Amino acid sequence: MDIIERSAKDEEKKKKASSLVERAASLDGKSPFASKKQSGDAKTEKRDPSSMNPGDQESQSRPFAGGIGDSSARKNREAKPKDENADADLPQKDDPTTLAIGKSHIDSGGADKTPVEIKKAKKKPEQEVDLVSLREAGYITPDMPPNLMSEEFRIIKRSILLNAFSKGMQKSKNSNVILVTSSNPAEGKTFCTINLALSIATEQDTTVLLVDADFSKPEVLNRLGVAGGRGLMDVVADGELDVSDCLIRTNIPNLVLLPAGRQHNLTTELLASERMEAIVDEIATRYPDRLVIFDSPPVLASSAASVLALYMGQVVFVIKAEETSEPQIKESLNMISACENINLLLNQTKFSGSNKRFATYYGYGGR
Repeated sequence: MDIIERSAKDEEKKKKASSLVERAASLDGKSPFASKKQSGDAKTEKRDPSSMNPGDQESQSRPFAGGIGDSSARKNREAKPKDENADADLPQKDDPTTLAIGKSHIDSGGADKTPVEIKKAKKKPEQEVDLVSLREAGYITPDMPPNLMSEEFRIIKRSILLNAFSKGMQKSKNSNVILVTSSNPAEGKTFCTINLALSIATEQDTTVLLVDADFSKPEVLNRLGVAGGRGLMDVVADGELDVSDCLIRTNIPNLVLLPAGRQHNLTTELLASERMEAIVDEIATRYPDRLVIFDSPPVLASSAASVLALYMGQVVFVIKAEETSEPQIKESLNMISACENINLLLNQTKFSGSNKRFATYYGYGGR
């Protein structure tokens, strides 16, 4: 009994000596030392996939990336190496070789042209008009002194210019496009056409485009001493060809030429096409100070003249004095009646009923 009572007393003493924490743990069957041991072993355990927050354990060990304004995050971004090829295809701001707006890529062969390159394209060389030969043949030239013929054409061109560049209600369509024709060949039609163009070319504010539209017998360029090439008929027949590709610049500043071009068996049909109408409208409106003169075939010798009259704003009808009959004149005027403004020019007169003597006032004498 003494031994049993002694052991019971010893147990009671131990219980009294232990702390409240140890007693609470003994009641629950847990010990604080045992929990520390379990938490130490938890580092080696795998993450529980059934946990509500499976990323908690990883987030505890993941380093903090830093928020807005964090210096460590900024250092990490600065330290990141830049990919040199990332912006290789983007044009640099200060790079003079980059393409501007409206330009296209230019390959090594230069197939594609930029607008700047087109503007810098070489202009066609000027063709020399043989002024000496013209003067000897009886034509007026810009460098010759006033004479009877030059004064006559000054009067003729003035009414044409007033009609061509009139404003308001008086202005008609294509009034700056003039057709020069006659009833028959050998009436001086081409002679008058060239003289009229040379006289207008001396104007200070007007340029002249002289078109050789006598496709069967083109004579304008031959008389001016200028080599021909592609011309109006080529432009009408070929939709890819532009009028500007066929123009000939001359040594006379305000005079530009357009050859007749190749002969075609469907000349009249091509002239009656919509493309021809569009071409005439283009050359009539491209430059506001331009006067366009067509040297056409004779009316009674070719049907082309009556078709060309459809697009004209004015007609200069040349009549050879004492040669062209009245019935021929009436028939010709009826065939070109599509143009409402027709001017009659009497050529090669041998008698003058007035006492006017142009150019004698200037001391040069009449011719």
